[in-house]
Amino acid sequence: MNFLSTEQVPRQQRLQILNDFIGRKVARRQFRPLVDDVSVELNTITLPNGLMVGKARYSPMAGKRTSEMLADGRDDYLLAIQNADCEITIDGRPSITVRKGDAMLVNEAVHSEFRLPHTTVTVLSLGFRELTTRIPRLQARPYYHMAGSCRGINLLAGYSDLLLTEPATAQMLGERAAGHIYDLAALAVSASMSGEAEADRASIGGARLDIAKRHIVKRLREPDLNVTSIARDQGVTPRYLQRLFEAEGTSFSEFLRDARLDLAFDTLTDRRQDRASISTVAYDCGFSDLSHFNRSFRKRFERTPSDVRAAALKRRS
Repeated sequence: MNFLSTEQVPRQQRLQILNDFIGRKVARRQFRPLVDDVSVELNTITLPNGLMVGKARYSPMAGKRTSEMLADGRDDYLLAIQNADCEITIDGRPSITVRKGDAMLVNEAVHSEFRLPHTTVTVLSLGFRELTTRIPRLQARPYYHMAGSCRGINLLAGYSDLLLTEPATAQMLGERAAGHIYDLAALAVSASMSGEAEADRASIGGARLDIAKRHIVKRLREPDLNVTSIARDQGVTPRYLQRLFEAEGTSFSEFLRDARLDLAFDTLTDRRQDRASISTVAYDCGFSDLSHFNRSFRKRFERTPSDVRAAALKRRS
């Protein structure tokens, strides 16, 4: 966790510190104050997969991605959520007004300049690979403007605040926390691609369901995993999450059971697990009832766990 405040710095040194630290390492822009007194307060946390999460309070300020800075070769993305109206210019085009509560996503490989009033801003530095993997068409444009009414924006801002409030927990979660941020950013950007989001997904609910499924798969081995826990992680109600599964003709419990059975099948055919008993495999895959595991396994694969293991051993002999 990094913290910077200009309050304890002599006024004549504030702009230099602003550009040396925030300008070069965080926002990667050259700052120009719009009033005489420069005032900045910044909290940041760095997480895996090229992610930086920050919250800053600025006095009126302009920040420009200059030609000199473009020479660093960076092509990551900066996402900012404002609490006041501001203006941004991209690649020399006419300026765009970004309203209070809206978000802007800018590729760092292009010229850009923003002009901020006195404001507090949530800022995310997002790795190119991680973001474009989730949104393959992202590179079609260097800039995206996301309305604050987009559900993903509120989720993204709230989760970012949570990580900054609990930095030790955020660091402990590591890639899991970073994955949440990237998933929510992708959800928000996709929803802003007027009409394009529907081409990728049936709805934002579909994207939400995909996020939930990934988190379930990561936590399969937890025997007490339930819809309430996953819903809480996603910032939605259990009933809302259940409806998303029902729209696919299944349920949370059925998806969880089948994913655990798939994990058990893979474990039983893994030569590194040959010495593990059937009961150990079942419990390690999140099942608490061995009889239920055996019945469910046979119904899904039309073979018993012992049959699957025996066949695997025979193939390797």
